[in-house]
Amino acid sequence: MTPSLVWFISGIALLVLELMVPLPTMLVAGALGIGAVIVSGLLWLIPLPPLVQFLLWAVSSGLFVLYSRRFVPTHQRQIKEDDEAVTLTEILPGQAGRVKYEGSSWKARCEDLKVSIPAHETVYVLRKQGTTLVVMPKAWLKSLSDS
Repeated sequence: MTPSLVWFISGIALLVLELMVPLPTMLVAGALGIGAVIVSGLLWLIPLPPLVQFLLWAVSSGLFVLYSRRFVPTHQRQIKEDDEAVTLTEILPGQAGRVKYEGSSWKARCEDLKVSIPAHETVYVLRKQGTTLVVMPKAWLKSLSDS
């Protein structure tokens, strides 16, 4: 096998890997694959020593990795500890209601399935489950800490 063919097959394999497992590689395998295909094309046109091949692959892959960073989400929004919201509707035991959290209306349910939370009550946001916030009434938690 010629070096050009080895680089081409390696590049295609890395691109396929990127398509098969997109999230864990975060576009790095694809960038490495594109770099390998570029080196393959250059080797097809002009013979290059192995060290130059590797340097061209490293530089072109590095540039593609840097460019691809703009397409990878940098962070996911996490619920901060002790975040507060205000109930817009009553949250009945075991049922969902609505809360105002960071300026938006969210579906919410109480962590304790036996507790009812009236409207316009301040609640702590414990976590997010899909599009539903899991909350506890601030007054109820305060009464527990006072006991």
